[in-house]
Amino acid sequence: MPEKPAITSSELGILWLTYQEKTMILRMLEYFIEKADDDKAKKIMDDLYSELDNYVDKITDIFKSEGAAIPIGYTSKDVNKDVPKLYDNGFDIMFVRLLKEISMGLHTLNINMAYREDIVLILKDLTSITQATYNSCTQYLIEKGLIARSPYVSMPDSVEFVKDKSYLGGLNPLTKLGKKRTLNTIEVAYVYHGIEANVTGLQMITGFAQCANNSEVQNFFSKGAELSKSVIKEMSETFLEDGIQIPVTSGGHATRSTVAPFSDKVMMYCTSLFCSFSMGGNAVGSAFSLRNDLAAKMSIFTKDIFEYAHEGAKIMIRNEWMEEPPQMEERKDIIKK
Repeated sequence: MPEKPAITSSELGILWLTYQEKTMILRMLEYFIEKADDDKAKKIMDDLYSELDNYVDKITDIFKSEGAAIPIGYTSKDVNKDVPKLYDNGFDIMFVRLLKEISMGLHTLNINMAYREDIVLILKDLTSITQATYNSCTQYLIEKGLIARSPYVSMPDSVEFVKDKSYLGGLNPLTKLGKKRTLNTIEVAYVYHGIEANVTGLQMITGFAQCANNSEVQNFFSKGAELSKSVIKEMSETFLEDGIQIPVTSGGHATRSTVAPFSDKVMMYCTSLFCSFSMGGNAVGSAFSLRNDLAAKMSIFTKDIFEYAHEGAKIMIRNEWMEEPPQMEERKDIIKK
C-alpha cells in the first residue's frame, strides 16, 4: 500500500479553491502591510501573512507530489505597493476581519470534504489561524473604537413558547398573519450581521470603483456599491420599524486616491468571493428567520446578488481573468477517440 492514498477529486477541488483565496489574501496583505500606520495593526497582518504563506507552500508541495498543475492564482503582478493609500481609518483590519470571516466558513465546509490526514490537518490549522486572527482583529477594532456592537436587549426573565401561527407573519399587513411582531434576538443577529458586512463591503467596492483601470469593471463596481447601499437601507429600515437603534461604525473609508494598488483581476475575484459569502449569509439568515417578511427580503437580496455575481463572472471570462478549476474527465470524448 502507498504511504499516502492519491487525493480525491473533492480534495483537489478544495485545495485549488484554498490556493486561489490565500494567494489573493497574500497580495492584498502585502499592500496593507506596506501602508499600515499602526504598529499593532501591522503585526496582526504580518503574522497572518507569514502563516498563510507557509500553507500556500504546503499546498503547492501537494500539487507537485500528485503531479497536478500548480494554479496561477494571484502573483506579485497583481499588487502595486508603491501607490497612495486607497483606504484609511482602520479599514485594513476591518477588511482582514471580514476576509477571515469568509475563510472560517470555507474551511468549515472544506474540512467536511477532505479524507486524507495531511489535507485535513492543513484545513484544521488554517481554521485555527483564521479564528485567532479574526479575534485579534475584533479586539483591535473594539479597542480603537472603530467597530460598533449589535443592539443590546433586556434579559428574558421567563421562558415562552410560540402559541399562534401569527408569530410567522409579516408579509400582508392587512391580515392577522401579516401583523409584524417585534424581531427576536436571532433575527436581530442576522440582520445586524448583514448591515455590518455590507458597510465594510461598500467601502471596499467604493475604493475599487475609484481606481479600476477597465471602464466596464469600474461601472461594475459602481453598480455593486449601489447594491450594497440598498441592502443596508432595507435592513436598517427593518430595525427602525421596531425602534431598534442602528449602531454605526466610525471606522474605515476610501480616500480620494484613484491609483490602483491591485489589478482589476484580483479586485474582481475579491468581489466575487464577497458575493458568494453574502449569498451564503442571506441563505442562513433566511433559514433561521421565523418572520416571513425577513425571509422574503433575504431571498430577494440573494437573487440580486446572484445576478450581480453572474455579471461579474462574464466580465472575468471576457478578460481571461477566471482561472478554470480542475475538470473531471470528459468520458464521452475519450470514448469517441
